Amino acid sequence: MSLQLSFAHASATGPRPENQDALREVTPVPMLAASKGYLFAIADGVSQCADGGLAARSTLQALALDYYATPETWSVAQALERLLLAQNRWLQANGGGQPLLTTVSALVLRGKRFTLAHVGDCRVYRWYAGALQRISEDHVWDQPGMQHVLKRALGLDQHLVVDFLDGEMRQDETFVLLSDGVWSTLGDSAIAALLRDLPDLQDAASTLVNAAHRAGSQDNASALLVRVDALGESGIGDALMQLQQWPLPPVLRPGQHFEGWQVESHLGQSQQSLLYRVHDAQQQPWLLKTLPARLHDDHLAGQALLSEEWFLKRVAGRHFPEVHPANLRQHLYYVMREYSGSTLEKLYAKGGPLPLAQWLELAERLLGAVGLLHRRQIFHRDIKPHNVLLGDDGELRLLDFGLAYCPGLSEDLPSALPGTPSYIAPEAFRGEKPGPKQDIYAVGVTLYFLLTGHYPYGEIEAFQRPRFGVPVSASRYRPDLPEWIAHSLERGVAADPEQRFETAEEWLLQLEQGERQSLNIRPRPLLEREPLKVWRGVALVSLVINLVLMFLLLHT
Repeated sequence: MSLQLSFAHASATGPRPENQDALREVTPVPMLAASKGYLFAIADGVSQCADGGLAARSTLQALALDYYATPETWSVAQALERLLLAQNRWLQANGGGQPLLTTVSALVLRGKRFTLAHVGDCRVYRWYAGALQRISEDHVWDQPGMQHVLKRALGLDQHLVVDFLDGEMRQDETFVLLSDGVWSTLGDSAIAALLRDLPDLQDAASTLVNAAHRAGSQDNASALLVRVDALGESGIGDALMQLQQWPLPPVLRPGQHFEGWQVESHLGQSQQSLLYRVHDAQQQPWLLKTLPARLHDDHLAGQALLSEEWFLKRVAGRHFPEVHPANLRQHLYYVMREYSGSTLEKLYAKGGPLPLAQWLELAERLLGAVGLLHRRQIFHRDIKPHNVLLGDDGELRLLDFGLAYCPGLSEDLPSALPGTPSYIAPEAFRGEKPGPKQDIYAVGVTLYFLLTGHYPYGEIEAFQRPRFGVPVSASRYRPDLPEWIAHSLERGVAADPEQRFETAEEWLLQLEQGERQSLNIRPRPLLEREPLKVWRGVALVSLVINLVLMFLLLHT
């Protein structure tokens, strides 16, 4: 079920000459609501500034328009913070020498969670089962006579600090957003009493505003109430399945026409997917990906397929497969462009360990692609030579987003350990949440394998519970390897994520700088690089010396 909400608002000028409060409710189309959520906001312009009403209205207008234009893979807090920081700069630059100030509380409800961004002295409450809980802090000075003097507001300071709160919603609870013209006059007890007596949201909102003015409020008064009638889905895959309840395609035969596609051949089937080569009306080749018939009732498999398409559409670029809109489809599948070329796995199988110059070029391009992916807040979670394609057009592309993860949008099952064991980071085996450093580890193992034909900790089977110590230096298998490259690989596959590169860009920068970086790296002694060989040599020399001594003793 999708998230179901009811909401109402009221606002009144009161004894002031104009209403400098502003309210905004944004309910986007279902697909956008699934990824970005529903936005509700209240702003209270500061009357002592040049134009508090303009500051409040322009802030909520910017939020309403620009929030849904931010990448859908960004977290709610990330998107709100960037917009509020930009609006803070705009207010400071457009006051004509006078401050443009406003407070703001923005609430985003998505799936089963809420996110609150708050600056100033509007208040946000949760009303549930007869209890009123305040979840915002008043940013005012806590001294006698200064309780209404703001410490924080948009436009007040160059360095804006925003409070964020994220949490689980409860069905039938109500979020209550109030300007200080309401809460400072009524108090929490009166607010709770009115909410208890008035279950109708519009009645409650109007009564809160009117009661504040009857009680003597000299300020504008505004109230915005949002009730959670039904919780939504946990992840984007859940939401997509609810929005698009498609059946699986029938078995497709060569030469068959299906929803605008001409089927050329059946390319293969795995445990989780079924792949066909198809042509469009212009005879361009595409790949149609769906599920095997045995998974027709598997809700999780359907979520994964739709999530894979959703992610690919949002990372569009030369490092990733192009996805066709497929507007005519009425079945569960998606279509991506087919590219001729070889995966890095096939490249290795054909020629063995890569020449250093070719390896360096591929490493830089792979890290560039992964860095772009991470800037979109998407983690691949299955990077390996089999899933990296070197196209005949010269482009390097990351394939297979079936296990991709986006914080806040993906639901991760605690028992799941996605990926190929030898490429899975140690912290993933410990059950830690997906993160960019797990992808960096997988890139490190991929590059290590392409260079040496081995794994830094040995090959790991699916049934193993691996232990990670010190990785074997790649220079053991490649004596021609510069020390700085061996060092960068060791850092990329470090068992402790804190010892790895912070980002793909950091690793890419080190590779690009090349030999200059090596000047800052202490060459490791032979004993550290090849301890087994050293001790074997010591033992052999010791044996020879003992034999010589025995010979001399016997012949004297």
